Amino acid sequence: MMRSLLLAAVGLLCFAGLGCGDAVTRMLSDPNSRAKVMEAIAHDAALTREMADRLIAEDSTRAWVFERVLGSGEARQALLVSVARDPMLLDGVIQFAVQDSAMRTHMLTLFKGMQMAGAK
Repeated sequence: MMRSLLLAAVGLLCFAGLGCGDAVTRMLSDPNSRAKVMEAIAHDAALTREMADRLIAEDSTRAWVFERVLGSGEARQALLVSVARDPMLLDGVIQFAVQDSAMRTHMLTLFKGMQMAGAK
């Protein structure tokens, strides 16, 4: 429903703006219109998935998305919880971490600390 309304609104804007420049550019330059478009995307699961897929498809936008996720305390925490609860993901993180000698030393220190704590 929301997607239909969004497409209808974009269609009307395009029709009304024939010969007046790019309707999408004009719509996105207006903060109120931009907020409505973003809200429509955020509230439509299919559009949200499509936008996420587009953002993570390219190296440049993927890096930006990861930077934003890791920079947000709540999002970072949710990501860490997801990784910690999935043995395959956790194994992958550990495998990548131990490939670097400094990180391998850090990992061994953590494991030794866990062994000492478990022995008590």
